[in-house]
Amino acid sequence: MPVLPGPPPVEIQMRRSARAKRFSLRVSRLDGKVTLTLPPRAKERDAMVFLSDQEGWLRNVLASMPQAKRHEVTHDTEIPVLGQMLRITPSEGRSIRVEGDQLLVPGHPDQAGAKIAAWLKALARDRLAASSSHYADLVGRSYSRLVLRDTRSRWGSCSHDGTLMYSWRLAMAPRPVLDYVAAHEVAHLVEMNHSADFWAVVTRIRPGWKTERDWLKNQGQSLHRYAFTR
Repeated sequence: MPVLPGPPPVEIQMRRSARAKRFSLRVSRLDGKVTLTLPPRAKERDAMVFLSDQEGWLRNVLASMPQAKRHEVTHDTEIPVLGQMLRITPSEGRSIRVEGDQLLVPGHPDQAGAKIAAWLKALARDRLAASSSHYADLVGRSYSRLVLRDTRSRWGSCSHDGTLMYSWRLAMAPRPVLDYVAAHEVAHLVEMNHSADFWAVVTRIRPGWKTERDWLKNQGQSLHRYAFTR
């Protein structure tokens, strides 16, 4: 991994993109990670020259970013589930369950984070599959498969082969927000772009989507601050 020298040194993650036409720098608002994107045939030495030219801008951005507080997920902490804050409470039995404002989690506290992450992934798959199928029926299309990942740069995507990819952390967002992301990606089965025609499809199948998109822009990053392993 390249490192931009200086006080302090900055680690740079390089990635090539078939869609990139020029060099670009991105700083994650979640953790300050810096990504330098290159066109497919660009030379790394030219990328490093670009990085050097952008160093002043990059350090100003990093210096202005607040330090995000991470929340370790274990017993007696709180976590959002479909938008509702639940307190993680030790319990007997073998499975995680919701009772009122509590998320009852059996087992040792050190295992709680991993167990809850697995439970959230199952919840995300169930809800996103149902929502994706609903919107796919509305547009008269079908998707080939559904994939869950822990992505930081996007909440979902749709590939040309009909694969829908979602962040499993959407299981922590309010249900309407999860539904909006599903509608957005399913709309790409009709229009593989962000043209006016694409947004017309989104509006037809998910009226009121702007409020849900705004929630993601303003609060979505908070879902990445929950750490599920110690």
